[in-house]
Amino acid sequence: MNKLIASTTLGLVALTTLNAQQKPNVVFIVTDDLGYGDLSCFGQEKFETPNIDRLALNGKRFTHSYSGTTVSAPSRASLMTGLHTGHTPIRGNKELQPEGQFPLPDNINNIFGIFKSAGYKTGAFGKWGLGQPGSSGDPNNQHVDEFFGYNCQLLAHNYYPDHLWHNQTRIDFPENNDGKFGTFSQDLIQEKTLEFIDQNKQLPFFLYVTIVLPHAELVVPEDSIIQKFRGMFPDKPYKGTDSGSAFRKGGYASQEYPRATHAAMVSRIDMYVGQIIDKLKDEGIYENTLIVFTSDNGPHQEGGGDPDFFNSNGMYRGYKRDLYEGGIRVPTIISWPNRIEKGTESDFTFAFWDYLPTFAELLKQKTPKNIDGISILPLLLNRKGQKKHDYFYFEFQELGGRQAVVKDNWKLIHMNIRNNPHFELYNIAADPSEKHNVISLYSDKVTELKKIMLNARTKDANWKLFKDEN
Repeated sequence: MNKLIASTTLGLVALTTLNAQQKPNVVFIVTDDLGYGDLSCFGQEKFETPNIDRLALNGKRFTHSYSGTTVSAPSRASLMTGLHTGHTPIRGNKELQPEGQFPLPDNINNIFGIFKSAGYKTGAFGKWGLGQPGSSGDPNNQHVDEFFGYNCQLLAHNYYPDHLWHNQTRIDFPENNDGKFGTFSQDLIQEKTLEFIDQNKQLPFFLYVTIVLPHAELVVPEDSIIQKFRGMFPDKPYKGTDSGSAFRKGGYASQEYPRATHAAMVSRIDMYVGQIIDKLKDEGIYENTLIVFTSDNGPHQEGGGDPDFFNSNGMYRGYKRDLYEGGIRVPTIISWPNRIEKGTESDFTFAFWDYLPTFAELLKQKTPKNIDGISILPLLLNRKGQKKHDYFYFEFQELGGRQAVVKDNWKLIHMNIRNNPHFELYNIAADPSEKHNVISLYSDKVTELKKIMLNARTKDANWKLFKDEN
């Protein structure tokens, strides 16, 4: 009798494991300030990214993919909530003391909740920036089972920090005190990322990998990667913050070789992606894993960054903090063996707020009401019936306030809203580099897009885009 019970129990365990394994794992990799042209599979010519290129060869490359907006916190909030930045609860980079940013509320639908409802283990490794420790936006209060990394995106400016967070536990690094170079944060975060895969390989999991590179500061370990690039490019030293209250508290360190270091940082990202893929293959779960690779916004110019030298934004005008294409159009690759056609390319337009409904459809979960996203699963799986957006809306709170609306081939930008407002109009099909402002030629189109822009956002006391807004 005991043998029969044991046999039946083993059979149920095996059936449960089989059912779990049939659900696809999802690895979502978001880099920090990686430009559209920073990958060799998107046109980079000064260095190569072979692991990411192979990911593209084994999946689909998207050439018209938008982030949530042009800076970290609101862009990632858009990704989390399925809302564009006219509706997200986080619309800017607002710092809160003593550590962290304005939090996601505790009643908001988010991607992690979708996966938890479907029985997934969830992990987030890297930079969070969506709520300080213990707040409603703390990752553990947003359906994240395991978090390791920087809670605060300001402190994530520095790669040899005095601490990181593992869930609710602060992990201190005395070996980094007094300006020492003991533990390089992103290497340790990568180690914990791979451990998560190893520990949850028998379960369906959602792994959110928010690689902090290549955000300034421009600092990497002294190893073969930087040694390969040092001296390869003409470099102009950058003088940064090497002492005082902002040292390793948000200020960018000096760097003698900023261009070489940028190339090394992107190459390090490529190494991390290769390690994740190899780990999935070693554990026998790569074939059942959907991988997304993208960036949170366009390339930065801080800390010695030189996106023009590397053509980091490709043909597109603008950088981080701009609502021109270079600030919001990001490189995106999605791979899923035997499900997404490999080696393909798509110019279909979608944005960060489309991922939540996509995953809801993938997991057969109910899509939350009143979100802005649409599922792109039909596009990924080459099915009929893919819906399209009527328009895309973006806003940026800083630098006087900015808005943009994209509809079909047209883009209207509202600049310096609080100070000296003016509008610009571009046809991004005929003029993808946005060199020719044609606002004086198409008054009807301007009127149409202004009306969309006016109605696309809701007022929020925490995020006043207009100086007279109540």
